Amino acid sequence: MYVPELDAAALETLVAAAVAAPSLHAARPWRLRLEPDSRALEVRSARGLPPSPADPAARSLHLSAGAAVFNLRVAAAHLGWEAVVRPLPAPDDPGLLAVVTLRAAGAGRSRDRDLYAAVARCPVSRLPFTARPVPASVVAELCAGARAEGTRLYVPDPAATRRVLGLTAEGEQRSFGGWGHRADTGRSREHRTWVTPPGACPYGTPPIAPEPLDLTRKAPVGDFLGSGRTARIRALPLEPHVRVALLLTDGDGPEDWLRAGQAVERVLLVAAARGVRTAVLQQALDWPDLRRELPGGGFGRPQCLIRFGYGPGDEPVPRATAGAVTRM
Repeated sequence: MYVPELDAAALETLVAAAVAAPSLHAARPWRLRLEPDSRALEVRSARGLPPSPADPAARSLHLSAGAAVFNLRVAAAHLGWEAVVRPLPAPDDPGLLAVVTLRAAGAGRSRDRDLYAAVARCPVSRLPFTARPVPASVVAELCAGARAEGTRLYVPDPAATRRVLGLTAEGEQRSFGGWGHRADTGRSREHRTWVTPPGACPYGTPPIAPEPLDLTRKAPVGDFLGSGRTARIRALPLEPHVRVALLLTDGDGPEDWLRAGQAVERVLLVAAARGVRTAVLQQALDWPDLRRELPGGGFGRPQCLIRFGYGPGDEPVPRATAGAVTRM
């Protein structure tokens, strides 16, 4: 059986794919460490990260790491490897989030391999989408992608969508103030911490970027990739018929969050492969009471809210260099 060589070029391909995965505030709160003898990549939480008022249990950290793990799987399949993932393999080492071991691929073609081209062009957008509807066949593919990772994608009807967007707007306003809310200073400060000038840091978000908030409809379009800003540009109206999908897991612990992160990234890449743009909205999930109110069709715990549709592009999201995520 042919065993591909894990050389510097292959390692660069793997790390570049992991870096392309979405993460909260574009922070990449994980680091990679290679074990050459076992052909294993350790995915660890980054050292020195300040505690998050919005995420004391580090759920978003695990989602971010899960997305990176999925991209490692896709890149491994592209190189002719099979990636075997062990989540949380060391109970006495909570910083070790996953171990991804590379081995020769078995017979047949990995379905992950077909998603590799979408890794670099995954079109995440904070801008309004067009009125063009996403075909039911594509929505079914997104749902199938979530199921393949042991999760469920719930696509609400228009009435439930309005409820979801209202809860999302409520979470946004609690964090930043407005509509009778006093801003949560801890969360606002955390968002501002991740705002960095262009070129100053390999991660974070620019100080001025489009903030397409339709205040009349109370439907903010922030995202998992980092929406904290120090300045806001004029609000833009959302598309006439907003489509969202809520990713659900059976449980609600660290292993479920890692699974959800992999599922989210599969859904985003399947969407990208079909020309569908996406935006990940986490505002309502940051607040326990709002998260409990999110509709899920009666099944599972909500982990991620994805808005999807066809539309224009967005400014590129800053990506860390390979060195930034391989230093332990």
